[in-house]
Amino acid sequence: MNSEFMETIATLLQERNVTVVRFNFPYMQQQQATGRRRPPDRKPKLIACWNEVINKVKMISSAPIFIGGKSMGGRIATMLESETTDKLLVSGVICIGYPFYGAGKQDNPRIEHLKTVLVPHLIIQGDRDPMGNITTVLTYPLSKLIDICWLKDGNHDLRPRKSSGLTHNQHLNKAAEVITDFVYGKQNNCA
Repeated sequence: MNSEFMETIATLLQERNVTVVRFNFPYMQQQQATGRRRPPDRKPKLIACWNEVINKVKMISSAPIFIGGKSMGGRIATMLESETTDKLLVSGVICIGYPFYGAGKQDNPRIEHLKTVLVPHLIIQGDRDPMGNITTVLTYPLSKLIDICWLKDGNHDLRPRKSSGLTHNQHLNKAAEVITDFVYGKQNNCA
């Protein structure tokens, strides 16, 4: 996996004693092999990939499993939870930079399945994310099991503007702290 963002988050979580398993979806593996960008696989293939990873983890660990990802990876994790017949498959879902809508497409939100989730969800979102800003997302009728941690002035990668006085590193560390609390069942201290 060649994502500096995900490598940083994984490292920060591991420093906090959270075990992290990372993987690439098949289309990402092909991108790496060929060096050419590809569109994402269709949802059934992405969900099947998630199921395969979860089943492999369950074969080697009896610890609770929390799934999640950045942007589309997180979105597919939320869909897996909402579409599976085994509602105890995972203990929770974690998303960073959830794509509530396509950039510039606020009139077409991707939230239908987020109204009826069955396990706790944590979404860490920059409040000026072009795919889910605070003003728009707060109007959505989401499940009460979804907790959104808003990071001030953060974009889709949680990066704040310099003028905010905040740093990307501060936001990444805050994300790791909030995720760790979520995994260990502690009170969310997002503020």
